[in-house]
Amino acid sequence: MTGLQEMPMREIEAQAHACRDAAAIVAGLDSAARQALLLAMARALESNAGLILAGNARDLAAAREKGIGTAMLDRLALDPARLFAMAEAVREVAALPDPVGQVTRDDVRPNGIRVQKVRVPLGVIAMIYEARPNVTAEAAALCLKAGNGVILRGGSEALHSNTAIAQALATALQAHGVPAAAVTVLTDLRREAMLALLQLHELIDLAIPRGGEGLIRFVAEHARVPVIKHYKGVCHLYVDRNADLDMALDLLVDGKCSRPSACNALETLLVHQDVAGTFLPRVAQALGERGVQLRADARAQPLLPGSLPATDDDFAAEFLDLVLAVGVVDDLDAAIAHVRRYTSDHTEVIATEDAASAERFVSALRSAVVMVNASSRFSDGGQLGLGSEIGISTTRLHAYGPMGLEALTVERFVVRGEGQTR
Repeated sequence: MTGLQEMPMREIEAQAHACRDAAAIVAGLDSAARQALLLAMARALESNAGLILAGNARDLAAAREKGIGTAMLDRLALDPARLFAMAEAVREVAALPDPVGQVTRDDVRPNGIRVQKVRVPLGVIAMIYEARPNVTAEAAALCLKAGNGVILRGGSEALHSNTAIAQALATALQAHGVPAAAVTVLTDLRREAMLALLQLHELIDLAIPRGGEGLIRFVAEHARVPVIKHYKGVCHLYVDRNADLDMALDLLVDGKCSRPSACNALETLLVHQDVAGTFLPRVAQALGERGVQLRADARAQPLLPGSLPATDDDFAAEFLDLVLAVGVVDDLDAAIAHVRRYTSDHTEVIATEDAASAERFVSALRSAVVMVNASSRFSDGGQLGLGSEIGISTTRLHAYGPMGLEALTVERFVVRGEGQTR
């Protein structure tokens, strides 16, 4: 495909109808058949690696020519290792327990009726995302495993990558008797087409936007379908007075530097005043060696040579880059108050050897993921045992935090009786 294909709005609705019909076929497959389908999809990604990487190279070249930033380029880029990791993620989803048909409640009422709650597929999921071509494969795997169809609306910057991935997956779908429409990739990338998609409340059961805050707010404000929201990831690490400082430094370096463009990367470091004089010079050296720019409050700045003064905007920022806001706090309660003020409800970490402090931190914060002595980078569906995640919810709906297979189903009541009447 050499450019954007403009479709009339009725074509968007026709594609949604086709996806809904295909989703019914997917829902009708048994667990073994859906597992075999996903394994075939993983093989198709690997066997079409050359075509996928060639498409990605075209996207990267165009993105660089447009001057797209480093964080977006990192999310867009594929290489053989990332591509084969994508295929492996599909295999991991295939191996997960099937949520469809799972009984979550089974009671017999006094009148003898048997009341069960059973997981069933949601139906059709609309994924709207920027860059991240891996989402095309991983969202398809998760949705199909949970018995759903998926409509994928990627960004123009990843058009050739997403199209090549979808074509590879289509070969596996068709070989298993599933219409390719079960994984529909929209190629009309005009905003008007996205708006049309978001109005199809009778065909789309859930919209999941993944990308920058602007995209997610746009989707949430214009959709007539339910939306999973995750505006940004302002993730905090608090180093307590009783922390193992070697371990805390490891958590900081991993959380900030291993992949700064990820939403689970650390953006703010808070340090107890009793250990700031010892810990922050070590922070300056370790992060300085890795090219991290530090923006520090008035108490931290004297301990961080070369740091810039931090503003309120810095403590509220999702940098997605090698930039870190740093503050010194009086105690645990002050750290909790700071997090509550600036949190995006994504992920918070405490480094401490004191069990009471850890439990106070966990119970006082409402973020979707709270960690004790573990890197914020574990706030990821794959790392938490969900397989590939479909997204992260920081809104308390049916799902909160990283979303896996169960979040792509709903529970319904199944009642079995022997003629009982009310």
